[in-house]
Amino acid sequence: MSVWPAWEVREGERTTSWFTVRLGFGDGARIDLLAVVCEGRVSLEEVRAQPALCLDDLAELAEWIEEPLFEACGPTAAYGTPAPSRRARPSWPRGIEGRRRVAQEYRAAQQQGTDPILAIMHATGHSRRKSLHLISQARDSGFLTPRHARG
Repeated sequence: MSVWPAWEVREGERTTSWFTVRLGFGDGARIDLLAVVCEGRVSLEEVRAQPALCLDDLAELAEWIEEPLFEACGPTAAYGTPAPSRRARPSWPRGIEGRRRVAQEYRAAQQQGTDPILAIMHATGHSRRKSLHLISQARDSGFLTPRHARG
């Protein structure tokens, strides 16, 4: 993920900052967006994604970029006060138990009709790449069905 300051407007003690954000994924997918940070809140002004995002992915997008944005704009600009402590990544078990839980989250997302990869990203707090790795480990351990047969 790359974050660049675009511009900033100050009104009294209130600062509103715009940022250009690019998310690139290993599978070639890309998201470019214009985000606004004001008083500790993130708003998305413009989003361009290739391939297009479903509504559930779009709803999660602000959460994915929130921490990198606040790091880019600094604690005072993001919050108007000294920054609160960073959110901790959710605890996730390692080994076989972690793979079992990845499979459970994956199947639950499929049943709900949502993106299983995003579900794993949200549950573990890991990046897309790391989440795909966890999914492949769950497959290799037999908790998920194998991908398509290669021929």
